[in-house]
Amino acid sequence: QVQMVESGGGLVQAGGSLMLSCVVSGRAFGVNYATGWFRQAPGKEREFLTAITWNFGTTYYADSVKGRFTISRDIYKNTVRLQMNSLSPEDTGVYYCATGPRGGCTWPVWSRSLEHWGQGTQVTVSS
Repeated sequence: QVQMVESGGGLVQAGGSLMLSCVVSGRAFGVNYATGWFRQAPGKEREFLTAITWNFGTTYYADSVKGRFTISRDIYKNTVRLQMNSLSPEDTGVYYCATGPRGGCTWPVWSRSLEHWGQGTQVTVSS
């Protein structure tokens, strides 16, 4: 049974940084699994931000976060982290982590097939 818990959200001023963590339990961190980060702003669809595979650490970044956010994994702590820099009010939202088998599909297709999600952590960026 896969479980995950996000933490690290909070209030930060524009231009600041935050580090989010997602602790994964179960077998989601095994071979050929990947964990990603998503966010949902009020009135908007959930957005796929970034992901990383557990085996080789292969990463994906959406254009909206490329160059500002960095995803990483700690295999000894079963944790995926999201370092967020140069934050703007547009980054405000509830951030979720999710995991599932990587397979051979593209990252966007993979992001739409996930079954295991955390409960989210709120990130608010003020002007």
